[in-house]
Amino acid sequence: MEPLRVAIFGESYLPYLSGVTVATEALARGLGAAGQRVMLVAPRPARAAGESSAGAIGPDPVYGWLPSYQGPPPAPPDYRMPWPVPSAAVRRARGFRPHVVHAQSPFVSGLMARRVARSVGAPLVFTHHTRFADYRHYLGPLAAPGAAGVAAYLRAFWTGCDAVVAPSGDLADEIEAALRDRRRGKRPIVRAIPTGLELAALRSLTPIDPRLEAGWPSDSIVAVSVGRLAREKNVEVLLEAVAAAARYVGSLRLLLVGDGPLRGRVEQRARGADLAGRVHLAGRLPRLEALALAAGASCFCFASLTETQGLVLAEALALGLPVVALDGPGVADTVRDGVDGTVVGAGPGAGDRLAGALVEVAADAGLRAARSRAALEGSERFAMGARIGEMLDLYRTLLASGQRRR
Repeated sequence: MEPLRVAIFGESYLPYLSGVTVATEALARGLGAAGQRVMLVAPRPARAAGESSAGAIGPDPVYGWLPSYQGPPPAPPDYRMPWPVPSAAVRRARGFRPHVVHAQSPFVSGLMARRVARSVGAPLVFTHHTRFADYRHYLGPLAAPGAAGVAAYLRAFWTGCDAVVAPSGDLADEIEAALRDRRRGKRPIVRAIPTGLELAALRSLTPIDPRLEAGWPSDSIVAVSVGRLAREKNVEVLLEAVAAAARYVGSLRLLLVGDGPLRGRVEQRARGADLAGRVHLAGRLPRLEALALAAGASCFCFASLTETQGLVLAEALALGLPVVALDGPGVADTVRDGVDGTVVGAGPGAGDRLAGALVEVAADAGLRAARSRAALEGSERFAMGARIGEMLDLYRTLLASGQRRR
């Protein structure tokens, strides 16, 4: 079968680490490993080296670097955003003559992707990575009108695509429901295709014992959480849950891997009498180093309510970590409640329920071992090859239909 030429447009990229940038690299290198030709158009990194990797396996794509700038606060360091100007990268993408154009954002780079798709007559695919409304608290008094405006914009952008990919089933259902409300125009195909994992690479990691780094006793039960220290990640609820659980399991400790705007508040709370000496902040780490450190923990904690997939949950299970999580978006697609993890209800009292689940897992070594085995045995469902195959099937379905947005 003839290789496809796929142009991928990203709004952010490595070396900034996030679920979106990891997923973008995984798609680009995964398609290349499957024998396709890939061009990646993304904001030029600040670092002179340009190209970097978060550990995805596959050949380097052809890069087209967009003129970029450092995002304003609260954007973290290394978060580069593209200038909305004509550039050599976009001209190069047109010259690449892609069979498919795949946008990873609906904003600046997404609009560039749409223009390129239309100019070469290629179908436009969009992966909806982020629940933008969950970040409206950064807009202050403009939160409500800003969220409404973004929702309307997203519906219009989806309608202009040939296909919309959602990383979880519940998000796909939400997008389908929103599109049904638009009575005019042809609706895009909507598919749930989660980001895949390079399982062999994860299984080859040598675990790093966080007890040594934190100065904890060797028999400590370490719960780990990996992600930004930010309001939308619900980190403060996680801290309270660990404090409550530690009253029953004295050996419980919490490892936080990541950084963010709430670091100061987290540090202050961690100095409280009920958490003092129990919380270690490892800061931002390269992805594989962060996962190796997580692999040395006893279980994985997840309190975020703003995910489209929660890629880190799949990573944790692939490392053999039992999961304790709030029932937020995307969680049910990944964690098998009662098999490889415990999923508790969100909403009022969520912290207490999370604490109870932590006590159950932390106090029972046999339960942890059984769920660890189940996680490892079931992790094949996250395999990169299967996910890339699903994406290629979508691309070929669109090409076979011969329909394009104009």
